[in-house]
Amino acid sequence: MSTRRSFLKTAAVTTGAVGATALGSAHIYAEEPKKITWRLQTYAGPALGEHVIKPSIDAFNQAANGQMEIQLYYADQLVPTGELFRAMQRGTIDAVQSDDDSIAAPVDVSVFGGYFPFATRYSLDVPVLFEKYGLRQIWEEAYGEVEGVTWLGAGAWDPCHFATVEPIRSLADLKGKRIFTFPTAGKFLSRFGVIPVTLPWEDVEVAVQTGELDGITWSGITEDYTVGWANVTKYFLTNNISGAWIGSYFANSEKWAEVPEHLKTLFKLCMDSSHYYRQHWYWGGEAQLRVEGGKLELTTIPDAEWATVEAEAQKFWDEIAKTSPRAAKVVEIFKKYNALMAKAGPPYRY
Repeated sequence: MSTRRSFLKTAAVTTGAVGATALGSAHIYAEEPKKITWRLQTYAGPALGEHVIKPSIDAFNQAANGQMEIQLYYADQLVPTGELFRAMQRGTIDAVQSDDDSIAAPVDVSVFGGYFPFATRYSLDVPVLFEKYGLRQIWEEAYGEVEGVTWLGAGAWDPCHFATVEPIRSLADLKGKRIFTFPTAGKFLSRFGVIPVTLPWEDVEVAVQTGELDGITWSGITEDYTVGWANVTKYFLTNNISGAWIGSYFANSEKWAEVPEHLKTLFKLCMDSSHYYRQHWYWGGEAQLRVEGGKLELTTIPDAEWATVEAEAQKFWDEIAKTSPRAAKVVEIFKKYNALMAKAGPPYRY
């Protein structure tokens, strides 16, 4: 009996200890990993953001199944667009969708983000240049030299046209026009008398109405209608200075490193989904709204006169090429690519 009592007593203690351990282990294994929450700001206002990014972010949040949530903010909601890079570097925000030029990225390739004059003719040129002609590797190298920010990839947006209050039918009509545009595009257009104006995105429509702006060279006709600019301008110039905007996704490097590999893959797939959506949304919209839009009268600068703008762009390219060996490499790729497309002929170049 004594032995039996000792056994039962010992067993009770042991069972209790094992039970506590088991319960503790069960608690450990049942504990859910902490949800990752990001704040991502896009260059686009709400109406435009509904197309260029929101569907892909909504898809990501659903597919992440509670493991991660991306909170989407529109142009200037948290940080002015020109300060986005520094804010992301500091960790004030976690990720950005924009062009390198607008967010003042401190890399020598930032000048090529947005609308680099005549570098592209169609939206498909952008992914081909990045995936087949080496721009991806060049961008990765450039951003690898900057602490705190990881460049995730680039895609194409719409072409760059003038939408104006007064008609543009010759180069002379550009002189003195106060135009909302991108930094590098504005620098190039100033050669033709354009006065580039920088404003918060949400203030542009009112600035046109009050006469502070004479027009906008920030997008194609799809965006002019989508965001309301077609309501305050009257004319749309069919000549463009670029066939597609180059935009990218960026993330704070520490925050990106904390994301599990399967969620990184998911985010990149959603980036691709966004790129694909824009390809058909812009391509179809640019044609349909020229024909059926009804709000903007189309104008054109004659080909012979516009050829002088294209020739000036080549001089601009050569000036940019002198700024750094890497910039020279990018310019050389643009020249090689466009020469090949010209030799290929229709439908690549006409």
